[in-house]
Amino acid sequence: MSGGAAPSLETNLCGVVLRNPVLAASGTFGYGVEFEKLVDLNVLGGLVVKGLSREPIEGNPAPRVFETEAGMINSIGLQNIGVRAFVAEKLPGLARYSTAVFANVFGYQVEDYVEVARVLEDHAGLAGYELNVSCPNTKHGGIFFSSDPALLGEVVAAVKRVARRPLIVKLSPNVSAIEPLARAAEENGADAISLVNTFVALAIDARTRRARIGAGFGGLSGPAIKPIALRMVYQAARAVKIPVVGLGGIATGEDAAEFLIAGARAVEVGTATFWDPRSPLRIAQELGEFLRREKVGEVGEIVGTLKMGAG
Repeated sequence: MSGGAAPSLETNLCGVVLRNPVLAASGTFGYGVEFEKLVDLNVLGGLVVKGLSREPIEGNPAPRVFETEAGMINSIGLQNIGVRAFVAEKLPGLARYSTAVFANVFGYQVEDYVEVARVLEDHAGLAGYELNVSCPNTKHGGIFFSSDPALLGEVVAAVKRVARRPLIVKLSPNVSAIEPLARAAEENGADAISLVNTFVALAIDARTRRARIGAGFGGLSGPAIKPIALRMVYQAARAVKIPVVGLGGIATGEDAAEFLIAGARAVEVGTATFWDPRSPLRIAQELGEFLRREKVGEVGEIVGTLKMGAG
């Protein structure tokens, strides 16, 4: 790039134009409107609302969050107000903003996912959907959608039949190989995939000999998982042709750049917003500064440029 021109951060994610490739992740940014007094939502690249189910869910017993040495473990239990309350109470407020809003959707049967998507399809104000497939399928003996390519393909295809908006499938890292799941999502109609979700983890209080989390196990996120997330994003991006959204421990602009270099088209920031609600804005700014220092004119130029092996 020449002179002092600012790098372009504009990104196209499966047909949705984002002003920058940094989104606020699902589960850590509420429904978005709760942060409007702290964060200029119009400056975000986009946001993903917390997971929505057919009916309200109260969530897991406390304590739900525990800080680890390099991140945190949470077990919120997918607490949410339900899709119908969301479209009545939250979505109208989000419509005031120009930022791309994605609805995170989950369920315990294929029919749950389809019904949530069907309700959302009847309302304006959303750019697309992100399917959280890290749930046990209660019709199939508790096998997780995220660990079985056939079950994953079934839920993606079913939602795709009712969804006119772009469909991102959020993959779990708790699998032996990510490539078959990424390909199953693509082959059944996903417009993009996002990864990684949290790693199943356990924290123990040695003095009381009890788990630190009320539900026992929880999901590990934050800087501790970044190297593993980067590896899986790289593997998934090489396995599919659809865009990849990377997440897992992103706290700085250079972290975001690493995910883009690994093959992600955009990134999501989650755990960092717990200590800095404005972190997605800061990270986007830092990403722009990184590109300027590296003399890169457009953010897309670094996507998928990783060179493996010693330099």
